[in-house]
Amino acid sequence: MIYTAKHLVIGDGKTVILDGALRVGEDGTISSVGTKQEITARYPDEPVTDYGDATLLPGLFDMHVHFGYYYSQPDQANFDDFMIAYYAAEQAKHAIRLGITTVRDVSSPHNLMKQLRLAGEKGYLTVPRIFHTDTGICMTGGHGHDDGIPEVDGPWPIRKKIREQIRDGADWIKILTSNRASIPEFTQEELDAAVDETHRVGRKCVVHAGIPPSIQMCIDAGFDTIEHGTFLTVEQAEQMAEKGIAWDPTITAYTVLYEFTKEIIASGADPSDRIAAKAIRDMGFFEPAYFAYKNNFKKLYDTGVTVLAGSDMVLYNAPPLPINRELSLMVEYGITPLQAIQTATGNPARVLGIESLTGQLKEGLQADLIVVEGNAAEDITALNRLKVVFMGGKEVHRSEA
Repeated sequence: MIYTAKHLVIGDGKTVILDGALRVGEDGTISSVGTKQEITARYPDEPVTDYGDATLLPGLFDMHVHFGYYYSQPDQANFDDFMIAYYAAEQAKHAIRLGITTVRDVSSPHNLMKQLRLAGEKGYLTVPRIFHTDTGICMTGGHGHDDGIPEVDGPWPIRKKIREQIRDGADWIKILTSNRASIPEFTQEELDAAVDETHRVGRKCVVHAGIPPSIQMCIDAGFDTIEHGTFLTVEQAEQMAEKGIAWDPTITAYTVLYEFTKEIIASGADPSDRIAAKAIRDMGFFEPAYFAYKNNFKKLYDTGVTVLAGSDMVLYNAPPLPINRELSLMVEYGITPLQAIQTATGNPARVLGIESLTGQLKEGLQADLIVVEGNAAEDITALNRLKVVFMGGKEVHRSEA
């Protein structure tokens, strides 16, 4: 089958083919990419689907999801293992509906992602390609301890927990070492041990770190990706670029939290209300976080650090998996739509080590492909107008509109 559209975005941050086309073979891989004229001439007997004034681009990656995060649900007591599994399956379904064909889940209940992926492999459900960290690891009383993340202290207990998680199927290892306080959580010795143990067995590690002291400790330890990096400095971004450490800023999560808390405060909610009181307290972090991203993102991007797109949306009633808004904010803050698309296609594929499988529209790669109305190369909001989603050449979603 040949698919054509007015615009074809490769996913490398720069290449657009006007009146582009690609041919997908029976095995679900892309066998040829070029102009419509070239591809149809090369395969004159092949059926053609022409999407007209639309853009063909690679399936999107969301590098920071929590498919099993039910802790913000108001009826949390109803979420036993069965309900959590149903909830995660719905998140996976929603990802497909947004054009997300690959995710990295960076902490969900133990074994949930392993089994959700298996359910997809068995054909019980249609799910994105899943990479996961199982539960993640925090220190005693550290960030995430009240969300079921195991608490571990000391270099050798951390090494043991990493070995257990890899034994149980984790693809990556996640460490959480700061939240909204100025004091880092794990010590340098503990962070060094976590990275050393993970790399020793050929895996990669991701770390939750938002404030400069903990970010610096994580750079020094040599983590593969830093999540949030909310108050990352230009000097630190330059170090990350030099060491090959990627940055997953999750701008949308902090933007939505800022908007949410600002709205609660403006509404004059009763300060004795638990949610309102928490919003007032947390605004002290969310407001400077919002402006840190807005004012610094372009400068940090320009250092050459590899930027990844991740949504990290777990707030109740917030739009789930808003990767389209994440890319829109990146463009609003100074980069081009093509560069933003690369943070959700070519860049994450390379960081996950699957660039020879997916992440771009290139010959020999899986036909993970989405079609959106309009010209996404110039208007990033075209991602809001999704038409069709393919995984491995198979159509898995079509917009009803």
